[in-house]
Amino acid sequence: MALELRHLRYLIAVAEHGSFTRAAEELRISQPTLSQQVKQLERAVGAQLLDRTGRAVRLTDAGATYVHHARAALRDLAAAERAVMDLADLSRGHLRLALTPTFTAYLVGPLVAALHAAHPGITLELREMPQDRIEAGLIADDHDLGLAFEGPHLPGIAATPLFTETLALVAADADPAPLAVRDLEARRLVLLSGDFATRGHVDAYLAAHGVRPPIAVEANSVQALTEIVRRTSLATVLPAAVTDDHPYLRPVPLDPALPFRTVTLLRRENAYESAASRAFAALTTRLVRERGYRPPLHAHAQRGASGADHLPGHCFQAR
Repeated sequence: MALELRHLRYLIAVAEHGSFTRAAEELRISQPTLSQQVKQLERAVGAQLLDRTGRAVRLTDAGATYVHHARAALRDLAAAERAVMDLADLSRGHLRLALTPTFTAYLVGPLVAALHAAHPGITLELREMPQDRIEAGLIADDHDLGLAFEGPHLPGIAATPLFTETLALVAADADPAPLAVRDLEARRLVLLSGDFATRGHVDAYLAAHGVRPPIAVEANSVQALTEIVRRTSLATVLPAAVTDDHPYLRPVPLDPALPFRTVTLLRRENAYESAASRAFAALTTRLVRERGYRPPLHAHAQRGASGADHLPGHCFQAR
């Protein structure tokens, strides 16, 4: 029997679900058909790939080895298909971009606008997620590029520094003069919830200076924070660049300064780099320079600057 790609996909689906029934539902084929196809694969390979004796279907040692190589083969095949479809003249193409959520507040809009204006034939798949999932997705070839922060990265991830992101107190029509950190105790704040790395940086900064400002609202949506600050006397702490395209918001530098982070463009090492990916990388480098963002600082000065924001869903907690 000649092996076909469906045999690999069927085996991987059963391994991931631990069940022929659930795998068949996902694949939209009947369970007897799925079982027959996997048995055909086992006969062709000459080894038992699945242990069917327990409550859950598990890979045998041979099956685990085979699935590892099958996943790699399918990943390489998908990259080959993208390479064939990729045109160097950028009249068409597809880019899969993953990023941490705070970038949607100030960076995604200008980047997508610039990409669409320069290369309208390139389609974009955009996903928000924590940095650890971005890097795992790059390794698995689920994404082409990632926008995240400098710091320890998974093996196989290449990071290109783009600019330094500075946090600031953000308020509506605020006095732009620097504010002493101790004066924050007189300001009511609306902050990102604890599942954002940005909040961890803010809490560490406040604790280091012995300041405990009143927190009126917590939210896990950056857009919610900017809307609340716009319509109330509350202030928040976000990247200062958030105010670039929001005329009703003002950054207020704190003294001592809030922590900074180095923003990086992530990719998988030695992966095929499409023309769309190369164009986006060049466009991003040009845009952050045109917008006047601070160049990336030397790596040794970036202690504590890594982290990844998380966005599990929209909810609010008033305090």
